[in-house]
Amino acid sequence: MKKIILLFFVFTSLASYSQDVIFSQAFLVPETLSSSFTGAIRSTKVGSVFRSQWRNSAFKTTSNYAFFDTWFEGYKTGLGVSFLNQTETPTSYTFNQVNLNFAMAFQISDTWFFRPSISAGFGMKNYGFQNILLEDQINLNNNSINTSTLDPLLLKSQRNFFDFNSSILFNNEDTWIGLTVKHLNKPNISLTENGNVPLEVFWSVHAKYYLPFLENNRTWFASKSKVYILSNFMKQGSFNRLDIGAQYVFEDQFSFGLTAATSPIKNNENNSLISSISTFAGFRWQGFRFGYSYDFSTTKLLNTGGIHEFSVSYDFDINIRKLDRYKCVPFF
Repeated sequence: MKKIILLFFVFTSLASYSQDVIFSQAFLVPETLSSSFTGAIRSTKVGSVFRSQWRNSAFKTTSNYAFFDTWFEGYKTGLGVSFLNQTETPTSYTFNQVNLNFAMAFQISDTWFFRPSISAGFGMKNYGFQNILLEDQINLNNNSINTSTLDPLLLKSQRNFFDFNSSILFNNEDTWIGLTVKHLNKPNISLTENGNVPLEVFWSVHAKYYLPFLENNRTWFASKSKVYILSNFMKQGSFNRLDIGAQYVFEDQFSFGLTAATSPIKNNENNSLISSISTFAGFRWQGFRFGYSYDFSTTKLLNTGGIHEFSVSYDFDINIRKLDRYKCVPFF
């Protein structure tokens, strides 16, 4: 029984410590990175990501992300909605949040654009206390289980909160760099009725930089190929992580890449230099874009089954970008 309670509080602390889901396909589905990508391809788009983490262990976690956004050319603005769900198997912990996203685009030079955005959301966290068996519920005299308990934590099994985020993005035809700040209002996610545990602000600095070294190569293969450097630094409370890697894109139809995760700000001398490796691939067919990624740990963890992600999105106005009217953000 003590192990069950200990396991529960370990997962609850992890949920509070690193609240935000980090998707491995952030550079294939950049809407998961920043609300500034709302309407960024100047058309209507819908998509989803499914993430299965450590499926061979008792710590299985699944995450689902879905979005819809569109672009208003006359106002140079994008409007969209996104939904995030996360479920942890051992505790029945669930987290749901829906966000309304709004972005604008301003041309600041002949080649560069500035895209600020705001996002407002409503979140619901359910900690699954009904699945925990506490000591005062066990009656040893008659070998029965009481349905009630005096534990004060059970007074608040669900927490609802409002959440506000903001992002900025700079881009040209080949490169972009952005900043996202989540939980600006530091919503209260306390487990108890009168408790106050503010959710730490989540910072993300992300970039996709085009390497033009193939431009001077006049071969057919090189003329249809592009290589990018990828980076995403994240910080939330004492948690920090840097994803860095590269992506190859062929004729905007096929893409594959690799990123490595490390902690540049060491909180523990025993931290590994690289904690995980993420590999991903994407394929575009007409208006559809499909993605798959697999993460494997480089630390001394047991066989957890790794992390699998699947994504699909659809562009309703795929031919609109053939019109010479407004630059969109380059991403596969």
